[in-house]
Amino acid sequence: MAAEQTGLDEQSWVWLARIRRTQGRKGEVLADILTDFPERFVERKRVWLLTAAGTAQESAREAELVAHWLHKGDVVLHFAGVGSINEAETLRGLVVAIPRADRAALGEDEVYVGDLIGCSLVDVASENEQTIGVIEDVDRDAGPVALLVIATPGGAEVLVPFAKAYLRRIDLDAKRVEMALPEGLVEVQFSSGS
Repeated sequence: MAAEQTGLDEQSWVWLARIRRTQGRKGEVLADILTDFPERFVERKRVWLLTAAGTAQESAREAELVAHWLHKGDVVLHFAGVGSINEAETLRGLVVAIPRADRAALGEDEVYVGDLIGCSLVDVASENEQTIGVIEDVDRDAGPVALLVIATPGGAEVLVPFAKAYLRRIDLDAKRVEMALPEGLVEVQFSSGS
């Protein structure tokens, strides 16, 4: 492990995984996968370990990833210089990240799910566009199509399928996602007590 940086804002990092616990006896750790592309760990030899990720006290140190493998929906990581359970234990809770500038390029009609968080969702199905709320999360495990978790101005939570058929425009600079939602999709969630 080498070079340490502090004072970087959370927008400068792309989080790949969060270390949960030790795994094995040779310094490996088990981590939750936070990336849309876990298969790309094979391309990553240099990563950063973030302490106090997402806070004003965040600091990062460079680490060399020497081995990894997917395990029951998680990823097992082994870093250079970490050779025992005790050394691996010191990594618990750290976020494995890369600089935003180093993330993989996407196709023309693709977007990183994490970039949607914080965007306003606007329904443009009718002449009078309606702001539904702010995307606060994306549930990728809900089914074949990810669900956008929207916080409405009234404090309610609305789920909207992130389906290509509904999508009209994404403007990440303006933090705006435009979708033509089916009539009643949002309203039915309020009437059901959600």
